[in-house]
Amino acid sequence: MSAAVTLAYVAAMQERGIPVTFAYISDAHDFHGVAGNQHVAFGPGDAGYVQQLKAYEDAFAAFFRRLKSSGIDQRNTLFVFTVDEGDHFVGVQKDGCDGVHTPCVYGPNEVGEINTNIDTLVSEQFPDLAAKFLGASAPNAFTVHGDDAPTFYLAKKGVGGGPLGQTDVLTREFEQAIGGLTAINPYTGATDRLLVRMADQTGMKLLHMFTASDPARNPSFVFFADADYFITDFPATTCKTCINPLFAWNHGDIQPEIANTWLGFVGPGVARAGRDQRTWSDHADVRPTILTLVGLRDSYVHDGRALIEIIEDHALPRSLRDRASTVSELGATYKQINAPFGQLALDSLVVSTAALTSTTPGDAAYTALQGKLASWVTRRDDLTEEMKTLLDSATFNGERIESQRARGLVDEAQALLHDVSRCAANPVDCAK
Repeated sequence: MSAAVTLAYVAAMQERGIPVTFAYISDAHDFHGVAGNQHVAFGPGDAGYVQQLKAYEDAFAAFFRRLKSSGIDQRNTLFVFTVDEGDHFVGVQKDGCDGVHTPCVYGPNEVGEINTNIDTLVSEQFPDLAAKFLGASAPNAFTVHGDDAPTFYLAKKGVGGGPLGQTDVLTREFEQAIGGLTAINPYTGATDRLLVRMADQTGMKLLHMFTASDPARNPSFVFFADADYFITDFPATTCKTCINPLFAWNHGDIQPEIANTWLGFVGPGVARAGRDQRTWSDHADVRPTILTLVGLRDSYVHDGRALIEIIEDHALPRSLRDRASTVSELGATYKQINAPFGQLALDSLVVSTAALTSTTPGDAAYTALQGKLASWVTRRDDLTEEMKTLLDSATFNGERIESQRARGLVDEAQALLHDVSRCAANPVDCAK
């Protein structure tokens, strides 16, 4: 869905009186070309990439001109633009070119994610583990959902089989071993340690990656890997570790270039403040912000919050306007303990990784750190339930937030953040 195609659909719907439209545009860093052409990734500054970006820019310009000619613009319509996530480029970094004045030229095997087969790596690096999990005669099995941050599913075979428990001896053996997983980088020839962070089901609860309603979907653990790699259990004959030129922009992981994105609002009630580098938000905030601006509401409490920092005073409900500083502080603190990329989540991943890779006698460190993670989940959930209810009621029900109660919740949240951060700074001592 190129920009020209998507935006033409949106314009047509708006012109014919459809007041609310959502649309998707494909990324610009893959060659979309014409039907039947092979999907090939561009590198930064590639001439084809620059041309495609220019085509997208022209499509947006035509879109806004077309809408304006129909009487539709930011004076009467709210426009929201964002991306689902960022991407990490995998390939040779080129010097002396910028794509604008000097194109970047890439040769064979200079652009493409590094594919690596997990079955092969486990067989070669952990033969004892492979005997227990790989092959027809193994009593257990594992599979992964291939990704830059693959999820691992460990299970027993045969009658009475099923997922291995989180504290099962085999689960712990697997987690401890996989933390040392390596691969030879085909670009550099260096041996890379693939693990960046790791979380099992306890840690995933802090990241909102766990569901109680459908347990079969929950993996044994998630392995946040080096962003250059795509780890999979595709047939080993595909390759052991190789460059895949069809894809070169990894996502779905925790690196800043993937996690940090942008969100743009323009329209009635939106403050003309230019670029805002201070307000922290994520995707859960988009819907309540839209509804606040257009005067609509949902029948449920949102996990996000209205971004009052970008809304003009006259467009805010009085319950938010009269307590703006209180609401803003409460909302900002709420995001840091609840959002998957908030401070609490990222710090907890450090602790979770230390727990899963620990090898202390009797698994003492693992048990101690897992206990702390579980306690943080309880504290976080109790706090966020009240915080989001207060924020939602103020936004959509006109209920004012009592300053003293908000102050108490913020203080409790800050204490939680402090406890998690202090443990992440020294997990070894934290486990004692």
